[in-house]
Amino acid sequence: MSLFRNPLKPRHDKSIERLINQANACVTGLTGLVEFSRTPCASTAKCVQEAEEQGDEERRLLVDELNRTFVTPIDREDLFALSRAIDDILDYAYTTMDEMMLFKLQPNTYVTQMAETLHAAGREIQVAMQRILEHPQVANEHAVMAKQQENKVEKLYREATACLFHGKVETVDGVMEILKLREVYRHLSNAADRVDTAANIITDVIMKVM
Repeated sequence: MSLFRNPLKPRHDKSIERLINQANACVTGLTGLVEFSRTPCASTAKCVQEAEEQGDEERRLLVDELNRTFVTPIDREDLFALSRAIDDILDYAYTTMDEMMLFKLQPNTYVTQMAETLHAAGREIQVAMQRILEHPQVANEHAVMAKQQENKVEKLYREATACLFHGKVETVDGVMEILKLREVYRHLSNAADRVDTAANIITDVIMKVM
């Protein structure tokens, strides 16, 4: 069933295009985060920053479109909330990378695994947005898969946090390392939470029209 069965709703909608562009920027940023988590370097960090800036611009354009459009294919409140959730995913990807640079932290296996899983989740959100108008049931399936990836991130987060407190820490530097890593882990977990939020909005939108 298409969301465009209502003849008052245009088939070509700029607000959805903006959301897709925003999701594309999000995946680009998450790709950069994965690369940074494997081999940190300034050029990769710049790619993440540029993706975050592009995502912000697409969100500004979306809000402008919503303010100037009378009829939207999806409730404007849902469009706004979904845009905000995708923006938050990318923001947390950027702050993860930024804090690792500020803290002068070298990535470990947990950081890389969480970044990779987060990227997979972001990719599912991206595809869901590409399918939501013409193939809402397929979009729903991708949203469900995004939630599955989010669960994997949260499991890794709990394992990584528990690992920080195993063993005896005998130096101040050791304690500081734990605190820094825990902060980075929390950013990745927060990004995963926003994936869950975005996926829930997508499934709610689809339920309204099924």
